[in-house]
Amino acid sequence: MKFLTSLLLILLSTLPVALPALAWDATAHQTIALIAQANLTPQARQAVDRLLAQEPGSTLASITSWADQHRSSDNMRWHYVNFQRKNCHYLPQRDCPDGECVVAKIDSFNTILHSDAPDPEKLLALKFLVHLVGDVHQPLHAGTGHDKGGTRYQLQYLDEPTNLHALWDYNLVEQFQLNPEQLAQKIMTDQADQIAGITLEGGAPEWAEQSCHIVSSAGFYPPHKVSVAYLQKYAPVVQVRILEAGVRLAQMLNTLQ
Repeated sequence: MKFLTSLLLILLSTLPVALPALAWDATAHQTIALIAQANLTPQARQAVDRLLAQEPGSTLASITSWADQHRSSDNMRWHYVNFQRKNCHYLPQRDCPDGECVVAKIDSFNTILHSDAPDPEKLLALKFLVHLVGDVHQPLHAGTGHDKGGTRYQLQYLDEPTNLHALWDYNLVEQFQLNPEQLAQKIMTDQADQIAGITLEGGAPEWAEQSCHIVSSAGFYPPHKVSVAYLQKYAPVVQVRILEAGVRLAQMLNTLQ
């Protein structure tokens, strides 16, 4: 715990390094937080509000991009995990050396959040946890790594150059043309029958494996000229992954005292 405390204090004082922002876009991350907020117990909501009160005006949704804004060469690897090709079974010693991956960091920050650490450290852990739970549900944050999470898989979409990771970060989310509040409501309505089946069973390793299986499925890598039909095909997958992230985040926070 002393090591984690020191690390967190260092992170607080370190200026971010200019690195590419590779994650669900702000709309998706805020939607996940809003779904989580809607599924918190009164006790959990009170505990979260107490931590957020350290930064007046902050909400669960407003802190979702903090971890991206404070990416550095030291914490870049916390946002993803790389599996071997054709092998989506998570092995920590192989896929997450030294605990430097999204799976291990979700567990680490959840442990801090549920510990007797001071509230400033818990708030920092919450900022990371809210973001990383979203990241692990973005399929390309748990791919094989051979193409850098799809960033090296070049595409053309609507006659504009892009890559597969950016397509999933932005275009697949923005196709709904809804703000986070509207998208959260749409997903919770459209996928209402899915909510009861979402659990914490298997934890972050299983969530990462689920993402890996999506990436490995037939048709996930589109032709280099992407059609609108591809976005429409994967729209339900995006909705389910956002819902799962939000509900699971809520379930983690619902054990706070």
